[in-house]
Amino acid sequence: MAICKPSELKAKLARNQTILGLDLGTKTIGTALSDTTYIIASPLVTIARRKFSQDAAELEALIAKYNVGALVLGLPVEMDGAEGPRAQSTRSFAAEFLKRRDLPIAFWDERLSTAAVQRMLTDEADMSRKRRAEVVDKTAAAYILQGALESLRNAPL
Repeated sequence: MAICKPSELKAKLARNQTILGLDLGTKTIGTALSDTTYIIASPLVTIARRKFSQDAAELEALIAKYNVGALVLGLPVEMDGAEGPRAQSTRSFAAEFLKRRDLPIAFWDERLSTAAVQRMLTDEADMSRKRRAEVVDKTAAAYILQGALESLRNAPL
């Protein structure tokens, strides 16, 4: 498999497979999981970043455990639409991961996703700063994955 558009993911999945969403940070990787009908994204776990091989091994364990058939990676595009160093780092991560595991990978523009999640956790959930720090990355991954899932539902057949 290779990099594909989010709208192409559904056709590449086998029955009962899920999609794993990733919010790749410099210190952590937030993860989220779709249901098998591709309607809802739920926060899963936050992985502390180490070496690529260790990060990839943890992701592969999640892929096996949850019958994951595709990945959606948040792509940190700049506000003007340009791709800076963080976006390049995300693309490099995807390319390296594809060398280890043959899964379709799609990118989803994650502009303002962490800010939106922070606001939601502060305003709506009235969560403490410490608790927000514990859940923000995996919640951001769910926010990213939910956007991709909604695009799947709205994609022309």
